[in-house]
Amino acid sequence: MRVKLRSIVEDNTSRSGKLFDYLIQVLILLSLIAFSVETLPNISTIVKFYLDLFETFCVVIFSIEYLIRVYVAKKPLKYIFSFYGIIDLLAILPFYLRGTLDFRALRAFRVFRIFRALKLIRYNKALHRFHLAAKLVKEEIVLFLIVTAIFVFIASAGIYYFENDAQPEVFASIFHSAWWAVVTLTTVGYGDVYPITTGGKIFTFCILIIGVGIVTIPAGLVATSLSKAREIEEKENETLS
Repeated sequence: MRVKLRSIVEDNTSRSGKLFDYLIQVLILLSLIAFSVETLPNISTIVKFYLDLFETFCVVIFSIEYLIRVYVAKKPLKYIFSFYGIIDLLAILPFYLRGTLDFRALRAFRVFRIFRALKLIRYNKALHRFHLAAKLVKEEIVLFLIVTAIFVFIASAGIYYFENDAQPEVFASIFHSAWWAVVTLTTVGYGDVYPITTGGKIFTFCILIIGVGIVTIPAGLVATSLSKAREIEEKENETLS
């Protein structure tokens, strides 16, 4: 029985495994839609009743799925404390906790239902390519983060130098200036903090130009690594065939 269940739950190459995967995916998507509808204001009592009923149904199915995965796992504790095991548990735990404590205090736990979306990556074949791409680009990403951190510090120190005398309450220190540096380097520019001196404006222009490059670098790295990962995957498939 355990071997048969394992082939259905963990092997999505068989017909029964694919059917199981598709049913779970559809149920996850429907539960997310129901959760979104539930947040609409002024929904009727009857709609809320059916949404709660559907929520209970989803939790029952996901609970059974979780218990089956624990049962068929070769090392149950390893699965329970793995990333996927924790996500699976967080997808159902708030529902059971709701009746044991004050409901209002547990409303925040309802947000954890969004973790069901993360369960989709279990069934996505593209996960392998992303994992391979992450390995290929790991060193470049680490270097990029280090360089970005240096730029954030330089930008914070620079704008503090130019604007501290003119706006001492806004740019009170390099730490206070870090918020401006982050939103400027990422080209978000909320407008809540901005320079008013000539030197500060010129410095901001330079930082914005650098920021455009900083924003585009990760996209280029990821796109290139995914392309290489796809090539490697195709070669692996050709070798296997």
